[in-house]
Amino acid sequence: MPVVEAVTTVAVPPEVAFAVSQTVAPVRYRWDPFVREQHFTDGATRPGKGVRTFTRSRHGLVMISEYVSFAPPTNVGMKMVRGPWFFEMFAGGWRFAPAPEPGHTVATWRYSFRCRPAFLRPIADRIGVRLLTRDIRRRIAGYAAGCADPEVLAAARAALSAGTDGTPRAADLTPGGTDSAPRDATVDDAGPPSGS
Repeated sequence: MPVVEAVTTVAVPPEVAFAVSQTVAPVRYRWDPFVREQHFTDGATRPGKGVRTFTRSRHGLVMISEYVSFAPPTNVGMKMVRGPWFFEMFAGGWRFAPAPEPGHTVATWRYSFRCRPAFLRPIADRIGVRLLTRDIRRRIAGYAAGCADPEVLAAARAALSAGTDGTPRAADLTPGGTDSAPRDATVDDAGPPSGS
């Protein structure tokens, strides 16, 4: 199963680095170049194990993901529940560790995936590695910029100060506590959108 990974060091402590990674719309749009629309589903208001999210990429692809682990401030993992037809399996995760320099964090973002149909997998997986490596590098560069963005940092710190267990609430991760993303979006996994 192919794995792609990107690593960066950011000038914030691990708890803030973790909180930045968990920001949602519209704060997330400030740093994540991949996401066009994102929100929690099923009435969830904060991330946590078992919580699902809806994400629409800038390419128009849609994925419903579920948190399979959530351990602030060290790691978080998600798996695809429904998504683009060409992924048989997709998962992603973050790890955060103190950097050698005090007040800094080493952040690692990883994807693992398997393409379908099986007979095309040898070629599709190689293409997937190339495309997803480029994608994850762009995203982690955006994340590093977010860790220096005063608005993103304010939202992350507000989430930390409001959460009793280090778990940010959606209202704490968005300016004014609102999320403009529509709540009734559905996943179209019949194939990629036209023009993709």
